[in-house]
Amino acid sequence: MSLTERMAFYRVPAVSIALIANGRVEWARAYGLADVASGRPATTQTLFQAGSISKTLTAIGALRLVEQGKLSLDQDANRQLASWEIPQNDHTCAEAVTLRMLLNHSAGVTVHGFAGYAQGQPVPSLLQVLDGVTPANSEPVRVDTAPGSIWRYSGGGYEIVQLMVREASGQPFDRYMKAAVLDPLGMTQSTFAPLAAVQRNLAATAYHGDGNAVAGRWHNYPESAAASLWSTPSELAAVILEVQQAETGMSGKVLSRSIASSMLTRGLGQYGLGLFVDKVGDLTSFGHSGGTEGFRAQLYGYTRSGQGVVIMTNSDNGAALIDEILGSIAAEYAWPEFGVIEKAAIPGDPATNRQVAGTYQLLDKPAHIIAEDNRLFFQSDLFGAPRMELFPESKFMFFMTAQDMTLAFERDDHGAIVGFSLLRGGKTYSARKAR
Repeated sequence: MSLTERMAFYRVPAVSIALIANGRVEWARAYGLADVASGRPATTQTLFQAGSISKTLTAIGALRLVEQGKLSLDQDANRQLASWEIPQNDHTCAEAVTLRMLLNHSAGVTVHGFAGYAQGQPVPSLLQVLDGVTPANSEPVRVDTAPGSIWRYSGGGYEIVQLMVREASGQPFDRYMKAAVLDPLGMTQSTFAPLAAVQRNLAATAYHGDGNAVAGRWHNYPESAAASLWSTPSELAAVILEVQQAETGMSGKVLSRSIASSMLTRGLGQYGLGLFVDKVGDLTSFGHSGGTEGFRAQLYGYTRSGQGVVIMTNSDNGAALIDEILGSIAAEYAWPEFGVIEKAAIPGDPATNRQVAGTYQLLDKPAHIIAEDNRLFFQSDLFGAPRMELFPESKFMFFMTAQDMTLAFERDDHGAIVGFSLLRGGKTYSARKAR
């Protein structure tokens, strides 16, 4: 299958890729349309929202302040804040929140992510975001679990980091990040600030999974540390290269070997400081995904092998396409992960297909199982508008080839289908059959 065919299947208008091999950007290419209505093509200079990849750069910026003695990783965060403090409760009285915990998502802080604001909507200040005060559209950022006890992803925690960085640097967050991180890495087109007029002309339009453009072209994200970065794969590739080089002690643009080590050392969860990390043989993989309204992106690299990639798309369906691109890159460049998986399918059974067909609730969204004689299909807007064929590996266990997902249907004591478990990316999600 060609990339163009897979873009059409997922309704992803544009894909931009920068591939790292042998410790350098080997190639950068863009495909499709940055804006469908005008027919404007995507180029390697097209700007995309990076979403949560913002957190990786935020961690770099915060850790630079730690090295300068302006912030402490392990001191009570409230002792490093002046204009606002983390509200105290039984959890924080027993254990203080620290910058290390916030960067690792282990501070017990609420608010997973942010929905952004449509063009023309009032945009809250950082303190309004932290307290969930109008016009903020998110809940207050609070501690509801003992700090340091569990790993739980928290965009809200990174907004506390944003305030810490702003106060410690004495600069607006976007200006500090430009001077301390973006410019030294040569990321001259990237920005945490709202786009200027000339940059808007370079920006991709965001698209929903049904192919319709996001109203106003994109949402705005005042939650800068967590989600506001605009960039290109070519510029974000500089982050991968910097981590790789600093880990060996070869670089000094923004990362010391000590900072790189901190970022690549797991705390709780599969997470270091600003990066997901894992051991892959004698290498360490590191990366971060990103998603905002109508954009999906992935940054991924390995220490010591000089390999990596950044992929950015302008569709809510982009994550599934990114997974397929990673598989193709792995096959072409002999990566240690994302290899082809082979499974054996048994003949389809029309009776079983009729039994499992119906509507289910998956992550509070409808998921449809459609039977057509000896063929079975799955459709959920969580994974894109097109339906995907299910192939049986046993009577009630099915897999897909359009995406790497497996469904296991569950029965009650009377043999009736009551739901299914969906396995994707090492995680299992439960669905209940609608009555």
